[in-house]
Amino acid sequence: MKYIVMLADGAADEPIESLGGRTPLEAAKTPTLDWYSERGEIGMVATIPEGMAPGSDTANLSVIGYNPRDYYTGRSPLEALSIGVPMKDTDIALRANLVTLSEDETEYEDRTIIDHSSSEIDTKDAAVLLKACSDVLADDEHSFYTGTSYRHCLIRANGKVMELIPPHDVLGQKIGPYLPVDEKLREMMKKSYEILVDHPLNIERKKAGLNPANSLWFWGAGTKPSLTSFEERYHKKGLMISAVDLLKGIAVGIGMDTVNVEGANGGLNTNYEGKAEAAIDALLNKGYDLAYIHLEAPDEMGHQGSAERKVLSIENMDSKMLARIREKMEGTDYRIIVLPDHPTPVRLRTHVAYPVPYMIYDSTKEQQQSWHYNEREAAKSGCRISKGWEMMDYFLER
Repeated sequence: MKYIVMLADGAADEPIESLGGRTPLEAAKTPTLDWYSERGEIGMVATIPEGMAPGSDTANLSVIGYNPRDYYTGRSPLEALSIGVPMKDTDIALRANLVTLSEDETEYEDRTIIDHSSSEIDTKDAAVLLKACSDVLADDEHSFYTGTSYRHCLIRANGKVMELIPPHDVLGQKIGPYLPVDEKLREMMKKSYEILVDHPLNIERKKAGLNPANSLWFWGAGTKPSLTSFEERYHKKGLMISAVDLLKGIAVGIGMDTVNVEGANGGLNTNYEGKAEAAIDALLNKGYDLAYIHLEAPDEMGHQGSAERKVLSIENMDSKMLARIREKMEGTDYRIIVLPDHPTPVRLRTHVAYPVPYMIYDSTKEQQQSWHYNEREAAKSGCRISKGWEMMDYFLER
């Protein structure tokens, strides 16, 4: 038996007026997902433990079978694992996002976050801008590390974990009330704006109609994580397929292999087909038992507040990934689960902790149902998993 986890980050949503009162999952044309749902099981799963923040970090730990209450030490430390940062037990890792702030105001505190991803800046450009900041801001206590796209890492030696606000929770708002209380971090963010606002690369981005990456934003602080091996835990050899350092970091932490798919960038125009092919090749030709495919695009479109592009990202997943998987896995005994990690409602442009719909199909146990995969029908199915970290056991039928 082979196993596939298709994680559609942030795909769950609310009914949206512009979609005729439907959610993006309801509005999207998903014939392959409907085919799977009609022959499998759909239901709801609570991936976020009560009282914990609804992030992709806690949610994906749940989905992959690790109780976040036991294993979560912060988001950025997981990403640091992916980047290869040599964290000490006394280090604190922080996410260092390159964001777009408004530029008309006089005071830094009065500026507004326009875009948390700086037009989904590519890693090559981001590395240039991060280096410009690092050359001025790094010191004996603070070190910068380049990640992927707008997502980077700051390591503070002998630091303390503090509460910091994610930039996607502040979109369209003045940043003053949400800046770090820590004076050093606050000053570094202000200085980063001075370094980046007139950087030649940002001037060129504006000319090209792209948002400038004109400030750092720190959040997601945490300590070095300690995770147990996935293979020892589940007796399955797994592969993580993602363009996002967070997911790669989780994989590194649990001893799961990762693969870099050319053109996979975490955006709407990612290499959908390449991700699917990497999973198929790993399962059929390279001896892996489980492939965890993470698709960031629905979440990014939710943060951008675009219902239409979110629908398109789901349709792309269906036509370019799931259809290919169904075709290539025919004749093989396999089980596939499709689910989001959390909802990212277009209305809110950030994460919420509501339960999400799941679909499980087993090629050896086809059933005939009338279900379609979406939030409403999954809730009506009567199937519910209240502890998300138990989903992996259920999926693997342990």
